[in-house]
Amino acid sequence: MQLSFLRPLYDRPGPWCSVYLDASADTEDAHPALALRWRALARQLTDQGADEATVAALDRVIRGHDPMVGDYGLAVFATRGRVVLSEYLSAPPLRDLASYAPLPHVMPLLAQRGEQVAWVRVLADRTGADAIAISAGGVPRRAHVVGRETFPLRKPQPGGWSQDIYQKAAMEAWHHNAGDVTAATVQLADKVGAEVVVIAGDVRATGMIAAQMPERWQDAMVRTDAGSRAGGADQTLLDDLTVQTIAEVADQRISAALDRFGVQEDVGAGLDAVVSALQRNQVDTMLLVDDPSANGELWIGPEPTEIAVDPGQLAAMSVTDPQRVRADAALVRALVGTDAALTVLGPEEAPELTDGVGAVLRYVDAGTPGRGNG
Repeated sequence: MQLSFLRPLYDRPGPWCSVYLDASADTEDAHPALALRWRALARQLTDQGADEATVAALDRVIRGHDPMVGDYGLAVFATRGRVVLSEYLSAPPLRDLASYAPLPHVMPLLAQRGEQVAWVRVLADRTGADAIAISAGGVPRRAHVVGRETFPLRKPQPGGWSQDIYQKAAMEAWHHNAGDVTAATVQLADKVGAEVVVIAGDVRATGMIAAQMPERWQDAMVRTDAGSRAGGADQTLLDDLTVQTIAEVADQRISAALDRFGVQEDVGAGLDAVVSALQRNQVDTMLLVDDPSANGELWIGPEPTEIAVDPGQLAAMSVTDPQRVRADAALVRALVGTDAALTVLGPEEAPELTDGVGAVLRYVDAGTPGRGNG
């Protein structure tokens, strides 16, 4: 996954308050329950040394957020009296958490987000379409397309001197409306950089739209007759297909990262090797096994590449005041600072990954550890 959305967290000095909490609104007492959970977390932050202004800023955002329907969570990050990033979680976090530390604690957010796939879904009939697009950052865009042609949209019954004329007019109307939908679909897909484009609904309409889609989108396109624009129509099959298609693309991306890591053979495996590669701005994609119980630590200096397994390494980089921080927090800061990506793995996906961490490297040279150099 790309981590640029986290950049605001590293453009400001800490220390940071990081809060994860269940904000579910599926019961009558949801609001007072949220208030109780937040009060407990606020006390934890105060006990850890968080300043009053920052806790107050968190309070305003958490209590004042727009509630969603059903089960969900919030992840909120603040420093020096200001909330810098607030994210909805599609499900409650594994546990409510409040952290006050030199770096933001972002790993629970990243593990829950997983691979973010940008997608577009168009539900079409012969008059137009309803479309939704989701960017890799989760930002939704919607479009309601009304085709330019309204008459005639049905072929006439056989018979009559004007049959051929009206059949041709109907086909032209459908084609024009499909063209309007195609143009809107392409615009949305371009805006979000879609990797999946689902064209759903009326069979004739989807066929015309698919035929008019530019070649660059053909490999990303999935066509289905599931779903309907009719009021009250059951969209379960369409939802299932959309989720399945997105999951397949995410799985392909993870498999590709593992394959690229595998062909490196004896470099980029283990914490020492990854830290060394980050120091040298050598990491393209870091692989990290999700372990909520992980509590390892690393040392850092002011710059993203100032990261080390012991303070002596930083002293050699002329860092005079190294800080000891969570290992995952230090690793993610270095990834963001060097424009590297992250792939979060389940334990079953990489059971033999040394230290649960590895890196796909941008380049390998004579100084790369593991190539007979240490």
